[in-house]
Amino acid sequence: MAQRQWPGLLKTVGAALIGAAAAVLAGVPLPWFIGPLLAVAGCNLAGGRLPSLPYGRDIGQWIIGVALGLYFTPEVVRQVVRLAPWIAGALAFAVVLGLVGAWALRRLTGEATATCFFAMAIGGASEMAAQAERYGGRVDRVAAAHSLRMMLVAVIVPWAMQAIGVSGSDPYVPAARQFDAVGFVVLVAVTGGGAIVLRRLGTPNVYMLGPLLVTAVLTAGGLAWSALPATVLNAGQLLIGVALGARFSPEFFRAAPHFLLAVVLITVGYLAATAAFGVVVALASGLPTATAVLATTPGGISEMAITAKVLALGAPVVTAFHGIRMALLVVLIGPLYRVVRSLAGAKRR
Repeated sequence: MAQRQWPGLLKTVGAALIGAAAAVLAGVPLPWFIGPLLAVAGCNLAGGRLPSLPYGRDIGQWIIGVALGLYFTPEVVRQVVRLAPWIAGALAFAVVLGLVGAWALRRLTGEATATCFFAMAIGGASEMAAQAERYGGRVDRVAAAHSLRMMLVAVIVPWAMQAIGVSGSDPYVPAARQFDAVGFVVLVAVTGGGAIVLRRLGTPNVYMLGPLLVTAVLTAGGLAWSALPATVLNAGQLLIGVALGARFSPEFFRAAPHFLLAVVLITVGYLAATAAFGVVVALASGLPTATAVLATTPGGISEMAITAKVLALGAPVVTAFHGIRMALLVVLIGPLYRVVRSLAGAKRR
């Protein structure tokens, strides 16, 4: 790394730590995630131009993936299998919601169909931006829409949960409770191998899903080598918060304010719709309402998994809902867009 980069990186770390400390003192939910996110985003929007930390999001996702994988005991796996129909229903609901959002964004902004479709699909930012580029959409606007949506959801949902006093309805506990140095080293090696395998297969979010899948399989098989210390978990939250906050700059909102305002309005609509759907899922499946709502929220897997873990709201269930939705949506979104484009073409004729 060039020596001239170090001052900027140290400023990023300093801003993140100050943000975390301020959030802890203020009683903000998820202080090690939301504090750094808002601090870095605020500094950058003010012209600070704090850089993202190299490999920071990857390391943060690895930490959260391993921590969540430790919840997948045989009992939890049976619970996830039981909920399979509702996970499929949540995927279908997310697809329909994305189509409605794309229609609304096109009506509000006049942007091209490809841009609106991939901007409002409830998937990962990098995956949707890559699909948009393939089909002729505006990559910059698609990436901006997803960054803004994920930040809004990541901030609004934990605050709303705290405001209504929701926490602690999670009956699950990690299989490993104690830190073991040797076990930790082995866990790093095998879960890192899982990330490499998924990267070769072209899977999205490999540093989250690879460690998550490997750790979950090991845990389900009775192998829980080590817990993760609280400082490591806090560091993982901080790294993901910094990665999300670093996406924002003074130019972010100046580039297309009308487009981004429309994204904000549609995201609020998403939150209301998924909250209602989550209540339906809770009533029909027997899940706690807060867990079901969080499981169907239109946020990123890392951010929602952190929320579930820290607030003790069914972390493995929330992770399963978001992880399966994200993985399948990446596979389905291209063919779905081709169908939409074909139908739109037939309608014009």
